[in-house]
Amino acid sequence: MPTPTQHVAIAAIALVAGAMNAIAGGGTLLLFPALIGLGVPSLIANATCTVAVWPGTLAAFLGYRAEWTATRPWALRFLAPSVTGGLVGGVLLTITSQHTFDRIVPFLVLSATLMFVLQRPVLDALRRRQGMGSPAAGPARHPVPSGVFVVFHFFVAVYGGYFGGGIGMVMLAAFGLMGMTNIHQMNQLKMFCAMTYNLVAIGAFVIKGLVDWRLALTMAIGTTIGGWLAAGLAQRVPQVWVRGSVVVIGLSAGLWLLHTRA
Repeated sequence: MPTPTQHVAIAAIALVAGAMNAIAGGGTLLLFPALIGLGVPSLIANATCTVAVWPGTLAAFLGYRAEWTATRPWALRFLAPSVTGGLVGGVLLTITSQHTFDRIVPFLVLSATLMFVLQRPVLDALRRRQGMGSPAAGPARHPVPSGVFVVFHFFVAVYGGYFGGGIGMVMLAAFGLMGMTNIHQMNQLKMFCAMTYNLVAIGAFVIKGLVDWRLALTMAIGTTIGGWLAAGLAQRVPQVWVRGSVVVIGLSAGLWLLHTRA
């Protein structure tokens, strides 16, 4: 059982994670290794992280509320694949044995860290593209994404329901390829999709009894505060040191998990 000091520490980490998710993503790469470090089994740590980041994602989503009118057509288009993909991913996790998940989780963490590293050049490219057009031109230019992207998003949601680390970069890159140019609208759409597939996956986790509710509540408070505060500061918060820390933690955690679970 975590001590009060450990609860305070995990809440502080969760606050930073919630802020990271609101700005560009990567919060899971902070929270998941922290829970593993506390001795929480990896399956329970994964499910508990999903529960903990959900209210923080909701807070950040509401912080971007001014973008919703333009974002809504895309969000409705992605609703069905988010729900079905999240359900598939969540169920897959519940039928994965602890031993099997322990074997694959180092590769999940390392892959998520790699995607997070790639996130910066992807975002820079998307912002350059935004500068070449109207800032409000996002979803209004192509109100209905093609079926190919809808199918692709289903598989993204499967991964999100199963683990989800680094998924923000994948979604932002896909939205850019679909023609979106407004980074704020893209961030809000990313959060809407994450809330949808994670909520469905959480249902599967709760039924299976994979959630440590004491830790989830502690972290949820932190992610909610961090997500709400960061949503309004997303373009003014310096990210270099925080992002560097996430990469170091992700690589270290992945290599450590690979060594201890080999």
